[in-house]
Amino acid sequence: MRYTTYLFDFDGTLVDSMPTYVSVMLRILDENGITYGDDIIKIITPLGYVGTAKYYTDQLHLDLPQDELIETMNRYAYDEYAYNIQAKVGVKETLQALKEQGADLHVLTASPHTVLDVCLKRLGLLELFTNVWSCDDFGTTKADVRIYHMAAQKIGKPIDQILFLDDNYNADKTAAMAGMKVCGVYDPTSAEYADEIRRVSDHYIRDFCELLTI
Repeated sequence: MRYTTYLFDFDGTLVDSMPTYVSVMLRILDENGITYGDDIIKIITPLGYVGTAKYYTDQLHLDLPQDELIETMNRYAYDEYAYNIQAKVGVKETLQALKEQGADLHVLTASPHTVLDVCLKRLGLLELFTNVWSCDDFGTTKADVRIYHMAAQKIGKPIDQILFLDDNYNADKTAAMAGMKVCGVYDPTSAEYADEIRRVSDHYIRDFCELLTI
């Protein structure tokens, strides 16, 4: 096994939740008559709910309190994560195989614990991870190189010995800049950025089971 320590994104990497994430985030903008560019999801996905709320108010000039925006995001998303969203194909089997081989598995996601923990627990994945972190735990976002250094320090491994997996270009690029090994993950919502993700990544997988061959 080439890698023994893995740091996984959640939305679009472990679970098939990006359609829900996209609909929640765009619903808020649409309801408030805010216009946005075609790259809005690429921009906000690494930011988390807190970072996205700040982006909406500071950059898109949405005139609502950030706390209210975060509460709305959680309310719109909770039921889908708690009851409906499923793991991506091959995820559970691959994670179990990695654990059996002695791998140390962790999660770092922009999603808050309010939806993250309940979803992983329902899917029987939570116990497979040593640590499950939201960006909120670090007070910053996956668009900040510091978060990867902080995660590596908490894991207790040199940053270049950790494989980070994400379906988002900006997160993959930032993790690579921080010094982590990076594996891009295919998701239909980021398919148009697949070539960009490949350029900044050490590996790229379309099927999660491919991780066992890296």
